[in-house]
Amino acid sequence: MAVVSEALRGHLAMLAFSALVAGSFSLGGMVANEIAPAALNAARFLIAAAIIGLAVLATRGIRREDYKAPWRFAVLGGLFAAYFVLMFYGLQSAAPVSAAAVFTLVPVMSAVFGWLLLRQITSGWMALALSIGAAGAVWVIVRGDFDVLMTFEIGKGEIIYFWGCVLHAVYTPLVRRLNRGEPALPFTFGMLIAGAAVLLVFGWGDIMATSWLSLPWIVWTGLFYLAVCASSATFVLLQYATLRLPSAKVMAYTYLTPSWVILWEIALGHTAPPGLVLIGVAMSVIALVMLLEGAAKTQRAGA
Repeated sequence: MAVVSEALRGHLAMLAFSALVAGSFSLGGMVANEIAPAALNAARFLIAAAIIGLAVLATRGIRREDYKAPWRFAVLGGLFAAYFVLMFYGLQSAAPVSAAAVFTLVPVMSAVFGWLLLRQITSGWMALALSIGAAGAVWVIVRGDFDVLMTFEIGKGEIIYFWGCVLHAVYTPLVRRLNRGEPALPFTFGMLIAGAAVLLVFGWGDIMATSWLSLPWIVWTGLFYLAVCASSATFVLLQYATLRLPSAKVMAYTYLTPSWVILWEIALGHTAPPGLVLIGVAMSVIALVMLLEGAAKTQRAGA
């Protein structure tokens, strides 16, 4: 029973994760052309590290045993920092439809890396669920327009972002591989500190060239959302879930992101999508139900 409870907690964590990540697409798109990607993400990681650091001090405290083999945090922090930088560089030239379609490849790639790093096997049922979820997400992304889907083209921005998504897919199973029993908060703190250090070195020129006091308010709004909600909270949720669920199931929640984006866009006063988009939303929900049912079957078989 305890194992089932932990798995369900992992699923709930990823449900919240997908909703918060969707907000970063909506708000991030509004600030993408206002600040250099490396500078934006360096500030994002520093703010997030400060928040998580305070949370660690208030709960568990800084313990030496939580930060053994610091190279692990350098690897994970470097991977995630590189993903975010490549994401924003890609979005500078990639159309939102194309970039979002590339993002839906993450769960499939995560399943591949889950097998390579952890020997996690993706069953036929899970593969079918991943396929349905991917198709539903793409349908949402193209807003239910078949003509838009047929005109999909791969450009330089999409290729840049694809490599970022590869790093994201590697990161997920690698968290479980490199974690040595550390709780989510201190583990996340170590990763954020390492990621911030990487970004400070890589983006020092952009950081110094940015006129921080002259940035419009929307950039600061987006930055603090990215740091608090789309970084601090989602990093902890992702760490928590990856220690309780297979990598493919963790990243399957990526398929819900386009659906959450629709709600975000409506909340921000943007145009609501056409009704046909709901077909894709339904497919994403079906995929998640299949994954949950697959997890339940596995638990019953092991009982």
